[in-house]
Amino acid sequence: MLRNRLGLLLAAGAAYGYYRYSKMTPQQKTDLRTRGKGFLDKQVGGLKDMFGKFTKPRTSNSTGY
Repeated sequence: MLRNRLGLLLAAGAAYGYYRYSKMTPQQKTDLRTRGKGFLDKQVGGLKDMFGKFTKPRTSNSTGY
C-alpha cells in the first residue's frame, strides 16, 4: 500500500514541478538551470573527475574484457 502512495506522491510532485517550470519567464528558467548546474558541480563534482577521465583504447590483441 505504501508503494502505491509513494508513486502517486512522486507523480504529483513531478506534475507540480512541470507546472511551475512552464509558468516561469525565460530569464527565470535560465537562472534555474545555472543554479542547478552549480549545485551539481559542487555536490557531484567528484563523479565528473572519476568518469570524465580519458582512457586509452584497447589494442587489437587484448583479451576482450
